[in-house]
Parts: sequence; structure tokens; C-alpha cells
Amino acid sequence: MMLDENPDCFRCDLLNRSTTTASRCLTMLRPLAKLPVSAIIHQIERTWPCELARGKPLAKYKKKRARQLKHDRFRDTTMLLADRLAERVAGRGRNILYGLVAVVVIAAGVYGIVRWRQRHTQEAEQAIGRAISIATAQISTTPVAGSRELTFTSEQDRAQRAIEEFQKVAAKYGEPYRSEANYFIATNLLVTDHAKGISELQSLGQGSGEVAVLAKFALAQAKEVDASYDEAAALYSEIAKLNSVAITAETANLRLAEIYKKQGKKQEAADLLFTIVDNARKAKDKDGKPLPESSASREAAHELQKIDPPRFAQLPPSPTLELGL
Repeated sequence: MMLDENPDCFRCDLLNRSTTTASRCLTMLRPLAKLPVSAIIHQIERTWPCELARGKPLAKYKKKRARQLKHDRFRDTTMLLADRLAERVAGRGRNILYGLVAVVVIAAGVYGIVRWRQRHTQEAEQAIGRAISIATAQISTTPVAGSRELTFTSEQDRAQRAIEEFQKVAAKYGEPYRSEANYFIATNLLVTDHAKGISELQSLGQGSGEVAVLAKFALAQAKEVDASYDEAAALYSEIAKLNSVAITAETANLRLAEIYKKQGKKQEAADLLFTIVDNARKAKDKDGKPLPESSASREAAHELQKIDPPRFAQLPPSPTLELGL
């Protein structure tokens, strides 16, 4: 019979018909060659010798199973690394949490400071802007009815109101608003208390920066009004040497030429005016092109033409005309 001639194939047929029958066949018939069994080997891999002999189905399966095993090795390696990382972090979780909390707190603090400074700066600029609008308000003895424009009946009233507003700025805000407010207070004190205003400007002029230059210029103007021409000339000369952005050398020398005129020094005034205009008209930018003439230079040319027309004729052409400005 076929069963006696090829019992192994008979077992294979039983396995294909019923899994239960094949299991009983393993215990009832004679044992096959022992194969190593592993818990991770799939049940299909523990197949019968007749199927192993066929070859093709097994070859296809081995390729698929190799991919599965490769995927499993990748997963196992990944999980192993994750476990090692977890072991290293274990016990330090509290420190990491504290570090994260510290970072969040610091970031929140920095953001809060920046926001506060922005609001503080905006508020200070608005406050000093209101004070400047008061200091520059119109003076009218007969205000227009229904007008919303701020006016004062006298220069004294306007200066006093401006001083009060600038004092609020100086008391509430820090630099640079405090120094700016003190400068405006000093200039308005020239109206309400001239001697005190002079003293405040002298004190501010001892410092550094743009406020100090502005204070010196205001002091020089006050000395000019007081007919203290020598003191005014000395201050204007000092400012011209500084050549600050706030007060340029041209502006200071233009006022110095005016002092020379008042002192009767016509030649000195003409020489200085000629120098101002000549330097301005010969100035070039980094590309070698002429720079537009400044308002101070144009005013100096106008004054030179009045006091010394022949000298004015010696000036080079105005770059403003050449540039079509």
C-alpha cells in the first residue's frame, strides 16, 4: 500500500487535510529525524521533509521571512537603544524638569522685561512729546473761540507750563529722557529765570553727548542775546570743533560769523563765510559725486554776497544748481 511504501508523504497528506489529524500522526507513527526547535521559528518552518524536498515554496518563504527577521532586528536594536537612554535618564528626571522650568522662567522674565521697556519707552516719548508741544505752542492775546489749538497769552505762561511738564518727565523716566527734559527746562528757564537758566545750561554743557552740545549752543545763543560776544564766540568755536550731529560745524561757524559782524570784524566774518561755502561746494561723496549744499552753506553764501560781493564771486559753482535741486 501507499501508506507502507511512503509513510512520510502520507503524513504530509494528513497535514494538508487537517491540522488536528497531522498532530496525532506525529505521535502515532514512527518519529522522523529530530530537528532543532526554537520558540522564535514559525510553525511553517517546522515542516515535513517532503515539503522541504520540493524547494520552491520554501525559497519564497525564506525571502519573506528574512525580511521579517531583518525588521525585527531593527526593532530590537531601536528598543535596546531606547532602553539604554531611559536608563541613563532614570534618576535624573527631576534635574531635567528643574532645568526646563528654569529655562521657561528665564524666557518669561526676559520677555516681560522687553515688553515693559517697550511700553516704558513709548510712554516716555509720548510724555516728552506733549511737553515739547506745550513749549512750542503759539502765543496769542486773543485766542480764537472754539479752536482746539493750544495757545498761551504770554511767553512767560508758556515757559512756566512747559517747565512743569518737563519736570514730570525728568522725575519719572530715566536716560536719555531725563537729560533731554533737563535741557528743555533750562532753555525755558531763560524766560522765567534768566540767571538760573544760564547756570543750568552751563552745568549741562559740562557733560558729554548730544545734550551737552545742545546746551552749549543754547548757552552761546543766550550770551549772544546778552551781547556777551566774546563768550558767545568762544562757545561757537568750541562747538564747531566738535562737529556734532546735533550741531554741525557749518551751523556753529555761521553763528560765529554773525558774532564777527556784530563786533565789526567784517573781514573775519567774510573769510569764515567764504570757507563755509567753499568747503561745502567742493565736498564729494564716496563715489566722487558732489554733495548737495546744506541750508547753512546756502545761508552763508547769502550773507557773504551781502557783506563782500567780490569775495562771493570767487566761489565755485553751487552743486545744488548742477544737480538740478
